[in-house]
This record gives sequence, structure tokens and C-alpha cells, in this order.
Amino acid sequence: MLLQKKTTRRKFLLGSIMALPVSAIMVKGLTAAQAAEMAAPDLLEYKPIFFSAQEWQFIMSAADRLIPAGGKGKAPGALETNVPVFIDQQMHGEFGSEIYMQGPFNVHAPATMGFQLPYRPQEIYKIGIRLVNSWCQQNHQKAFHDLSENDKDDVLTQLQKNAISFASLGEESLVASQFFSELLSDTKHGYLADPIYGGNKGMKAWIAIGFPGARASYTEWVKQHNIPYPLGPVSLTGARA
Repeated sequence: MLLQKKTTRRKFLLGSIMALPVSAIMVKGLTAAQAAEMAAPDLLEYKPIFFSAQEWQFIMSAADRLIPAGGKGKAPGALETNVPVFIDQQMHGEFGSEIYMQGPFNVHAPATMGFQLPYRPQEIYKIGIRLVNSWCQQNHQKAFHDLSENDKDDVLTQLQKNAISFASLGEESLVASQFFSELLSDTKHGYLADPIYGGNKGMKAWIAIGFPGARASYTEWVKQHNIPYPLGPVSLTGARA
């Protein structure tokens, strides 16, 4: 269950609206997508249920740099679409804990051998965040979330390239690029997944890329090349943007 500040009457009503049929939602100019966005938790008020306060600051900062707002078409970023909420809820749920963990593990096996870590996704985050913050304290005298944007980008790049040695920080099984891959993958999933999973608030990411979402049928548009898709996306709950 999401832990938030006291629910306002407006948010309670909006939550009730989302349970109505789509045809009944177009009230006073409020679309279902707008209602879904307003009913979703405010990122600044959201209380993480898996990550600690310091870990949450890392997730917020890292997601913001992996998918920053702006760019071509002024697309929304990870923070505007509640990506950190998605990651927190996924780690709290089965995705973060239920994975085949029967050994033996060979952490030095080639990537073609598949998942070889003795850690669940939850543990990958806990260990990875702790080691990255430790490295940042040693090299910048600051935690990751306190670094400048350029320094954050540099740290993330070094993680991706294994330029930061987790072994030198006492971790022999997990390498930096594995933690980065988990973080990047979950960030992208949170950005593009259906809003029912906590991210893609208001279907903003789908709107930005022109994705139709869970619309039942759009086969008539498949062969119409170079023609903008005119209909907004539809979520699994039936909300339409």
C-alpha cells in the first residue's frame, strides 16, 4: 500500500472516478488521463516502502539523470512520470524478491550463461547504492545525490563501463555494470510501462512517443506509413489520454 500524506477530498473523488467506466469520466473537461495523473501519488510527498531515505535520494537522482526532462520535443523525464515510484513498488513486490536462486553461481561466467549473481534484485540495489555512495564519499566527499549533474553523469558512465571497482570496496560478486544495468532497465520499464504499475504517470511517456497503449484495435493504422497516429493512448484501466 502506498504511504502518503493525508488524502484530500479531491484525490479521494478522483480515485473514485478512476473506478468508473471510461464513458462516465468525461466530467467538466477532466479526461481520464488527467484524473489518473492527479490520483497518482505526488513524487515529493510519496513515502518509499522499500528504499531507505538515503537510498531513495539516490534513486531519485539517478533516475533523473538517466531520463532527464526536456530534449527533443520537451519530453517528460523520469521524475515527471513517477519512475522512482515504479522502482520502489517493484522492489517491494515479487519482482524484487522472487527469482530462481539455486546455485552454484559463477560470477565470472560469460554473459551468454545468463544470470549468475547470488543476489536478488532487492539485494543488488541495496549493495549497489551503498557502494556507489561510498565511492562518491571517497572521491568527491559527497553522497551521489549531492553531486553536480555533470559529476552524476560521470559516475553513472563509470558504473556502466566498470570503471568503478566494487571489488576494491569489498564486493566480490557484484560488479558496477551489473548494478547499472539493473538500474537502467528498471528506469526504462518504469518510464514506458502501464501506469497501473506506478510509473508513466498520466501516460506522459506514451503521449511523448505516440504509443497507443492498450487500445483494443488499431490495425487500420499499421500500413499507413509516415502518418501521425491521431488517437491518444489507452491504459489497462481504460483511461484515455
